[in-house]
Amino acid sequence: MKIILTKDIKGLGQEGEIHEVRDGYARNYLLPKGLAIEASGKNIKKIEQIKKSADLKREKLLRETEELQKKLDKISITIEANAGEEEKLFGSITAEDIVNALKSQHDIQIDKHQVNIEEPIKKLGIYKVNIHLIGEIRAELKVWIVQKQNPA
Repeated sequence: MKIILTKDIKGLGQEGEIHEVRDGYARNYLLPKGLAIEASGKNIKKIEQIKKSADLKREKLLRETEELQKKLDKISITIEANAGEEEKLFGSITAEDIVNALKSQHDIQIDKHQVNIEEPIKKLGIYKVNIHLIGEIRAELKVWIVQKQNPA
């Protein structure tokens, strides 16, 4: 029996693939559990449409991510922090601080888990922070850590 997989099945194939399997395996296991559907002409067309739609969404997401990467590579953010002697911070700058500054200064929303800080930021200065967007797409954001101005 020809079937179209609706989920990835280890040892058989990936979602959307068409396979020839034994009738009993299809009728007693794959079809009742919703792991596959019968490969009729209508179902094949339906799967092809779903694949086209998913490909278009993936391409759009990739374009948007590449635009975001270019934007992040060009901009910088400034974070004010209290520092003591030798420009050492009281505490350190976290990924959440960077995400909040990016949102407030440039209206760009990213997840704090996408921020990759190589070493803890514990001094005033300029740092380059890697932002992992999706897949292999990464951006480099310039972060300025400056002394917080106390109101007089």
